[in-house]
Amino acid sequence: MSAAEEDEQQRSAAAGGEEERRERGGGLVSGLVDKAKGFVAEKVAQIPKPEASLERVAFKSVSRQGIELQSHADVNNPYSYRIPICEVTYTFKSAGKVIASGTMPDPGWIAASGSTKLELPVKVPYDFIVSLMKDLGGDWDIDYVLEVGLTIDLPVVGTFTIPLTTEGEMKLPTFRDLF
Repeated sequence: MSAAEEDEQQRSAAAGGEEERRERGGGLVSGLVDKAKGFVAEKVAQIPKPEASLERVAFKSVSRQGIELQSHADVNNPYSYRIPICEVTYTFKSAGKVIASGTMPDPGWIAASGSTKLELPVKVPYDFIVSLMKDLGGDWDIDYVLEVGLTIDLPVVGTFTIPLTTEGEMKLPTFRDLF
């Protein structure tokens, strides 16, 4: 083997060793990054988050535009500072159909270390009431499902949506109830 061939063989061996060192180093760094991500995800999962519950839907009033229903969301805040509520979205369903849906942008704050009660008004137009007459039947009630998404802004975690659902049967008011 000539001196030139030996030189070439040593250079390629050195280059291969360098690549091997980079791969091992890269594997070490990526392994550390993966462990750090897992650690942070575990710690974020252990952070207490606000909890909420949703009351049943009740009849509130009748207007020229339709019927107004209401429900209340009770939100508990485990933190010693108030938390902003970004928005509240709702969908009111009956007989498999979406009857009303909407969004309440920026409804306020959740009180620090306590509970906040949010009123959720649901406006149902009259044309949907007519389509629900099939469900009314002889018992004068509506079977419903109310789905609510309460989006809050938590420090470190970011925006977080608490999904809430309640379902039940709501008795419609009679003329005697209205007057």
